[in-house]
Amino acid sequence: MKLSLRACAAVVAAVLATTAGLAAPAHAANTLSMRGADVSSLQRTLDLGGKYYNAAGNAADPYDILKSAGVNYARLRIWNNPASGYNNKATVLQQARAIKAKGLKLLIDFHYSDTWADPGKQYPPAAWASHSLTQLQSDVFNYTYDVCTALKSQGTTPDSVQIGNEINVGMLWPRGQVVNNNFAPLASLLKQGYNATKSCHSATQVWVHVADADSMANMRWFYDGIKAQGVPWDVTALSYYCMWHGTLANLYNVITDARTRYGKPVVIAETAYQFTTADADNEPNSIPGTVLCDNIPATWAGQAQQFTWVQNTARNAGAVGVFYWEPTWYAIKGNGWDPANINGTGDGWDNMAIFDWNGRVNPNVRWTP
Repeated sequence: MKLSLRACAAVVAAVLATTAGLAAPAHAANTLSMRGADVSSLQRTLDLGGKYYNAAGNAADPYDILKSAGVNYARLRIWNNPASGYNNKATVLQQARAIKAKGLKLLIDFHYSDTWADPGKQYPPAAWASHSLTQLQSDVFNYTYDVCTALKSQGTTPDSVQIGNEINVGMLWPRGQVVNNNFAPLASLLKQGYNATKSCHSATQVWVHVADADSMANMRWFYDGIKAQGVPWDVTALSYYCMWHGTLANLYNVITDARTRYGKPVVIAETAYQFTTADADNEPNSIPGTVLCDNIPATWAGQAQQFTWVQNTARNAGAVGVFYWEPTWYAIKGNGWDPANINGTGDGWDNMAIFDWNGRVNPNVRWTP
């Protein structure tokens, strides 16, 4: 009976993948063991009195709602000294306790900044701004070790950490930026983050994360570059937003290549899709609802369909996990995107969350093994 169900699941996965423009065979034995949600803005929503409602319309704990949808892993970004007072060490420790109490695994996403770090900006925290590369190496080790050991001391040891966030051309610019194909400065920082994590807890997985799911050439350039410098890592992490990163067929090829080329598990650390073309507040949507993929509409059914296709593609390509980025960040006044003006800015992700503007969950969204 089990073999029959497994075979049926493989056929269904293959059909869905082909429907999504993928003519690739399913890996029947592969499952998505890491089914994640980035909930970095959730604590602020709760502190402001935001409510979450399950598919039946009843108020419920947001972690319970996510778990019932299949989530088993939560991701938290950490900023060194953000002006908002959120996503810092204190609030990450607080939220980690709530996450672990729910039986979820924990991924800590080190930005090594006081604000957003992504492919277009990787600015060091103010306290490190004048530091040399040698000093930054010590900074990365000491800060990573400090946060990890604080989490460990309260019984919430991270299961995984990211050394940097979407570090396509490096982190802690300009010292750790990759210029003229010179990966040595970045490599020296990544090694310190890895060593700090393993010194804290040897079983914690270290991820290296780029937003290069759009390009096999870019993905190879980056990971070949750090590999040549002797950088160790445990998980290859990619961001995939279909509006920016191309087709699902291309995603399949990039995942497959990364997995086989480096011999490490691959995870989609970020993905999301719109459920509406509208905007809930005065902050323009980061991704307008008019920017669609695969002819999938910006509806609750469409959001769920795209997420399912991304999961199917990742699974069929041999990835081990998919994380939805900020599914709980619906429009709550005071929970803006800018940590330096959190009350005065809005939420550019309000059409990408899986909760509507009243906090009711999209009943169609599921994380599946």
